[in-house]
Amino acid sequence: MSSFLKCLIAACFCSGVAGMATQPPGFVEGHLKILSPREVELADGNAPAITAENYAQFPLIILSEGGKKEIARVTADGNGKYRTALPPGDYVLDVQGRARGHVRAKPQRFTVVSNQTVRVDMDIDTGVR
Repeated sequence: MSSFLKCLIAACFCSGVAGMATQPPGFVEGHLKILSPREVELADGNAPAITAENYAQFPLIILSEGGKKEIARVTADGNGKYRTALPPGDYVLDVQGRARGHVRAKPQRFTVVSNQTVRVDMDIDTGVR
């Protein structure tokens, strides 16, 4: 077997092994805050409480850096907190329905690094007055 062929086989084997090794994921976590410019009062004079059901109405979507492909979807817990694992890379955090004008929020760009956590908080305005 020629030296060239041996080197070629070794190079193919090494690149295949290197391609199989993937970086551990990182994490994105944060807090979803539902805003209203003025407090809504019920007929009994009390302001409604924010509950887990409220947060479930506004799932967060994680998009590719260009914002064209949905990578993941996460719902905040009853306290507005969320956390999810992602492969290392650049992403955009957005709120489902924002593009259709149902809620107002500013998409947040962020970068995930292997074995690290990045914090990204999201404030949304539901437009309810």
